Order: sequence, then C-alpha cells, then structure tokens
Amino acid sequence: MSTKTLAQVEEQFETFQILNEEGEVVNEAAMPELSDENLQEIMRRMVYTRIWDQRAISLNRQGRLGFYAPVAGQEASMLGSQFALDKDDWILPGYRDIPQIVFHGLPLHQAFLWSRGHFAGSQFPDGLNILFPQIIIGAQIIQTAGVALGLKRKGKNNIAITYTGDGGASQGDFYEGMNFAGAYNAPAVFIVQNNRFAISVPVEKQSAAKTIAQKAVAAGIEGIQVDGMDVLAVYSATKQARERALAGEGPTLIETMTYRYGPHTMAGDDPTRYRSSDLDDEWTKKDPLVRFRKFLEKKGLWTEEKENEVVEKAKEDIKEAMKQADSAPKQKVTDLIGFMFEDLPHNLREQMEEYTAKESK
Repeated sequence: MSTKTLAQVEEQFETFQILNEEGEVVNEAAMPELSDENLQEIMRRMVYTRIWDQRAISLNRQGRLGFYAPVAGQEASMLGSQFALDKDDWILPGYRDIPQIVFHGLPLHQAFLWSRGHFAGSQFPDGLNILFPQIIIGAQIIQTAGVALGLKRKGKNNIAITYTGDGGASQGDFYEGMNFAGAYNAPAVFIVQNNRFAISVPVEKQSAAKTIAQKAVAAGIEGIQVDGMDVLAVYSATKQARERALAGEGPTLIETMTYRYGPHTMAGDDPTRYRSSDLDDEWTKKDPLVRFRKFLEKKGLWTEEKENEVVEKAKEDIKEAMKQADSAPKQKVTDLIGFMFEDLPHNLREQMEEYTAKESK
C-alpha cells in the first residue's frame, strides 16, 4: 500500500462526536432517540460508577478488596455502550469492565467477591449472559467470536460484545478474533477503549497506525472511532453496530477515545511515571460526567439535588454489598479443587483427600 493510499484509508476514520466538551450538540443528525428518563438513567449510572470507583480505590487501600482496575474517565465508554444492549446480549469483559456487567445484572457484592478472588464472584445468576472478567489481555476477543458464531448458529436475535484497551489491540488474539468473526459474519461488536497508555506504553509506540479503528479494514469489517468521553456518541455507535450485526451485516470494531484518570490498576502502578500533568489536565476538561451534566442541565433534566441522591444511594449500596461480601463463606482449598473438573483426575483426587483431612482438623 502506498503512503497516499494509506492516508486515504486513515482519513475515513474521523472521530464521531455528538456532544462537545461544553455539552453542546454538534451533530444534531446523529442524536439518538432516547427519552428524558433514559437520559437521566444514563447520567445516574455514570455518577453511581464514579462514586463506586472512588470507594473501591479506598477499600483496596484498606486491604478489603483485592485486584482493582480504576474506571474514572471511562464511564461514558463503558456505560454508553452497555446501555445500547439487550439484556439477552452477551458481554465478555476485560478486568476493568466491571460496571458493564453489574448494570447488565451482576449483583454488586459478587463484583467485590470477584475482586477478592473468591469463587462465588464468578458463580453468576441464571440467565445472566456474561463471562467472568478476563485477566489475560485480549483473550476475550477470540472468545467473543466463538460466542457470536454460536448465537448465529442457534438463530438467536442477539449479539456478543467485548471490551479491551489499546494494549489489547496489540495482541495477536485481537486480530485473530476479528478475522474469525468477519469470515463467518458473526454478530459481534469489538470495543477498544483507547485510553492512550495501555499499562504504561503510549499508543504511538504500540502501532504505526493512526487509529485502531482502521484495523477493521484488514478484517473486512466495519470500523469507527468515537469520542469516548461523549456518552451519546458511544451509545449511538454501539446501537448502530448492534443493529448491523442483527441484520446480518457482520461485526464492527469501535474505538472509543477515552482516558483513565487513575492508575492502570491498584497493584503498584504510578501513572506519573509515563503521563504528564499537562495531559492529565487536558483530559480532565473532557470529563464525561461534566459534559453530560451540562447537556442535561440545559434541558432541565438534572440538578444538584438529583446528583446528591445518586451519590448517597451509591454509598449505601456499596456499604451493603461489602457486608454481603464479608459474610460469604471462607474459601477453602477443597472448594477450588472441586470446581476444576466434574470427575477429578488421579492427582487432584489425592490432593482433595489431603486437604479434606487438613480442613477437618
């Protein structure tokens, strides 16, 4: 491909936006049909998630939670896309994508148990169409292609959607999963939340491509880059991708341009080592909650009183969910062994006998 041809391809992937940083509509034609109640619910979920994130960071520092990946800054990308789904669609999350699966139906206390590594955190309620959050970066993308193909073969009118970060787009699984889904015209939506730094490596050093969205071209599927701080743009792009998939028009790759305000995870990451304060300030001005709040206030749909009610509700729910998580039975080694296989092989039978004896003392 010549440089000129490459430039022509890259020019096709302009960032899709509906609301600017001041909460003003800049793309009236793309405005999704959402009721006032829907708009308020989206804001409620974003505010709720911001409070939950703040509390989870505090709980992690207290030693009351285990693994945790902060989400502040990515609420529009996460919740705008999930709001476009049907309850029977399948979500295959990465380890940061806990808000999506909670609002899809996972009880909050189970999210806390998952963070602690407790097996009950992955024992989902019947009818909840999610897989447990994937720790292996990018592995969920191949799984999504398989789930989507299964939905197609069974004649289901639903999709499979997955999330990864810009670092996940550098994995081999990313290309393999999209290529497979494209080849079989599977009803899948792949969302890459480009927060620019993966774990610590700038996106410019991960790929020579100007956008991640353009990588859809090689897989023969649709691709779009979206302002990931604009919840209406994310919702609209996901809704259209879902409709295309259900119409038999194949998968879509959505790149959401977003930013995580906190560290990659709470496991010792220090973002000041690879991000400048000027860049942090630039993206703080794009805060998805501030932007959407301005939009709703102009429409008379949001007030400080409403927001405070959501904040207090989130705090109460988190407190209750932690109580439930704390009351879960202590995890035993025999529990872990017993969940591995329906029929234990010889070596695990020996270990089961050994630990059963130890635990009975």
